[in-house]
Amino acid sequence: MVNICHRVSEGKLPLSVYVEPTFFKIYMADTGLLHNHFCIPAHVMREERSDIDTIKGAITENFVCFSLVVNGYTPYYWESKGRAEVDFIIQNKQGYVIPIEVKSSDNVRSKSLMRYFELYNPPYAIRVSPKNFGSDSSIRSIPLYALFCLDL
Repeated sequence: MVNICHRVSEGKLPLSVYVEPTFFKIYMADTGLLHNHFCIPAHVMREERSDIDTIKGAITENFVCFSLVVNGYTPYYWESKGRAEVDFIIQNKQGYVIPIEVKSSDNVRSKSLMRYFELYNPPYAIRVSPKNFGSDSSIRSIPLYALFCLDL
């Protein structure tokens, strides 16, 4: 089973109106099976190694997509003419469009998220990373381990 994440052309309500049906990402519904498919020992994923950065990012993004779906959100992603991409965008329960940036390492800067803020001015954004809870202006940081209790 897979989760499909469609690209949206605009970060406006309702997101389903702005879906571009020919552009989408596919995520496995079970992140453990995806990890097993890559044959990488679990302890290697916890290490800071540049040779696995790409796959570590893909597995982390897959985990976040799964967590969003389990929590009842429909995940979308946004791209700005190939120059900027926000990993996920959701409609929260209060009717706002919220961008979610996923980081698999301690480097949490994101030009794409800043571009999204310039265009759509969301009330806040979520950054999911290995770092602890925090807040930086209008970005709320959530650690990966706590994503299961996401309630926006």
